[in-house]
Amino acid sequence: MKRMHIHIAVEDLEASTRFYTNMFGGAEPTVSKYDYRKWELSDPTVNFAISQRGIQPGIDHLGIQVATDEELAEMRKRFASAGLPVMDQTATTCCHAKSNKSWTVDPQGVARETFCTLEAAPTYGQSRSDSPPDAATCCASAASTIPFRSHP
Repeated sequence: MKRMHIHIAVEDLEASTRFYTNMFGGAEPTVSKYDYRKWELSDPTVNFAISQRGIQPGIDHLGIQVATDEELAEMRKRFASAGLPVMDQTATTCCHAKSNKSWTVDPQGVARETFCTLEAAPTYGQSRSDSPPDAATCCASAASTIPFRSHP
C-alpha cells in the first residue's frame, strides 16, 4: 500500500490537532509527540493536481474529493465541527470540472476544500487573476473570502 504524505508546519499544535481530528471524522493521531502529530489514514485516498496559472508557487490548497452528495454533506459537517467558517459553492466550474464544493481555512490560513465532481468542463474556470475581486472564482481564491477565526 502507498500513501501520499503531506507535512504542514503549524503555529498552534493543539488547535491544529483538533481541526484535523474533526476533519478526519474523529480519527486520533497515530503518533503524538510534544511537537508532532501524524495520522496514517486509509480513507481518504489522494487526488493530487498541479497547475501553471500565474499565481505564487507552493501549496495552493488541500482538499478531499468525495463521490456522493451524502459524503459531501458529511465533510461539510466535519468542517463545521472544527469550529471554522464554511463557504459552499454549487455547480461551480473549476479545474476543468463542474463540482459542488465546500471551503474552509485551517488554523494556519491554508485553504481546504471538499468537493463532489458532477461532470468534466472544457475550461479551467475563472482564476484569481482573471476575475474581479468580488467574483466567484476557482480553487483557493474562493476560500480567501472566508474570515479566519482561530480556536479558543
